[in-house]
Amino acid sequence: MKKATKLLALLAALVVLVGAFAACTNDGGGTSSGTTSGGDTSGGDTPSGELHMSVNLASEPETIDPALNSAVDGAVMAHHFFEGLFKWVDDGSGLADGTGNAKLELGQAASYDKSIESDGSVIYTFILRDDILWSDGEPVTAYDFEYALKRLANPATAAYYASIIEGVIKNASAIRSPDNPDDDPEEWTFENAADPDSLGVTALDEKTLEIILENECAYFTELLAFPPLFPMRQDTIEANGDLWTYDPATFITNGPYKMEAWEHNSYIHTVKNEHYYDYENLGPESIRYVLMDDQNAMLAGFRSGELDFIEDVPIDEIPALLDANELHVLEYIGTYYLSFNVQAAPFDDARVREAFTLAIDRNHIVENITRTGQVPADGFVPYGIADADPAGDDFRTVGGQWYSVDPADYEANCERARELLAEAGYPDGEGFPAVEYMYNTSDAHRAVGEAMQADWLRELGVNVSLNNQDWNTFLQTRKNGDFQIARDGWISDFNDPISFLDMYVSGSGNNNAQLRSQEFDGYINASRAATDPAERMEILHDAEKFMQDGYIVGPIYYYTNKYMLNDNIDGLYYTPLGYFLFDYCHYK
Repeated sequence: MKKATKLLALLAALVVLVGAFAACTNDGGGTSSGTTSGGDTSGGDTPSGELHMSVNLASEPETIDPALNSAVDGAVMAHHFFEGLFKWVDDGSGLADGTGNAKLELGQAASYDKSIESDGSVIYTFILRDDILWSDGEPVTAYDFEYALKRLANPATAAYYASIIEGVIKNASAIRSPDNPDDDPEEWTFENAADPDSLGVTALDEKTLEIILENECAYFTELLAFPPLFPMRQDTIEANGDLWTYDPATFITNGPYKMEAWEHNSYIHTVKNEHYYDYENLGPESIRYVLMDDQNAMLAGFRSGELDFIEDVPIDEIPALLDANELHVLEYIGTYYLSFNVQAAPFDDARVREAFTLAIDRNHIVENITRTGQVPADGFVPYGIADADPAGDDFRTVGGQWYSVDPADYEANCERARELLAEAGYPDGEGFPAVEYMYNTSDAHRAVGEAMQADWLRELGVNVSLNNQDWNTFLQTRKNGDFQIARDGWISDFNDPISFLDMYVSGSGNNNAQLRSQEFDGYINASRAATDPAERMEILHDAEKFMQDGYIVGPIYYYTNKYMLNDNIDGLYYTPLGYFLFDYCHYK
């Protein structure tokens, strides 16, 4: 049985354990003025009146600029603030099976045509809806999409996700081609690169947008529902620079909700966008994103009715919450892993990276710490990502294991780890330099870090110190490469292995490991140029094999997602890409 099936079986067992998933709510405590109704968190009478939701996703976001964000919490907010040519909608199936209940359909676009040219390029022509407006009442036009995509491609924007359109949209690779690719990416210049205006995106008129692709792209419509490709208002961004997202007056959006206030490190308060074309059918009058990273405070806020929705809870509370049918578990296409700084000693040595990876007792972590159906990771790209034949084995199954995760093989893994460390010059850990593991503030991340710390000391003789940082600081520190080992995690942005692999091309804003390899870059570039699906997947397997041979990352486990939702609300929908969507929530 392939591991994807094992993951589904585990999730199914958890669903049986926690019972049918029940959506829920309360009074949205702490909201701004407006009618609220008291919610009984013990499951009493259903409230009536306006719904004001209060949710916790994470602490202060690094950014809510859709082009610059690279975190799931920022993406969830972006899906409420903005809307792309396509959008995720509720498919009506509910969340009881744990697999998600969202599907893709047209958003700001009313229709589109697709043509394949003789040179293999693909032309998409989108006709925008007639009733789409920005939150200040101005019409959304094709020029707003053209501006946003060219801003994304422009190296001066320094968008972490710009690489996702390279090899996809015409000329994106040429625009982002550095003059000095052998240098440190921070030293790259782009004077001789193609002009961002040459990107294959053109507004033919206010309602007609043309996008030219280099060749067929199976996940292109999913990309169009991804925040970095959402439309942007050129006037407000150019007038306010990096501060445009901080002020409700300048944070002009086209989605179902708009910002009313941002009290930094406290909350972001949003209200329904009266100019949104489906305004009359929206659910909550307001959604307040409460910013915190203390799991005990999150659960206390949920218990008191201050929070309607939380994603994280104290790890010691997980078994009881599952038994009480309060904590629910969903599929999540992602991997929790270590990023090694491959540019700095001692982790510039692949033998050291492999030793640290093999010495991790993954089964102990998922069985005794995380305890919500996570599966020990035996590779980087998770199960559930399609290979060349969508009806056949998935990418992970075809690619095989990096190492065995059978508990019976753990000691053999550790023996090999000790051999590798000795080959690298550190027998039994002797002479190994001071090493620090960095993670963002969270009881769960701390517990995982402490477990690995014990593994590395016991099995390798290496003492690793732990350092936690608040979420916003952690993201920037990790991106800057100011670490030795760091907690990392990646959730698929669309169902394709390149979503996991292309972030390690040289200079990518998501390349936390600081990998710079022309060989690896060549694999990714070749995969983008390949038109045959089987050939393309073979190249992507070569790319992951490069990562496996060099242990660029240290996989730990494959994610599941958990949440608690107050039991008077219905209408929550979710995609296994990690997006919880609240815009049509309502009282039962």
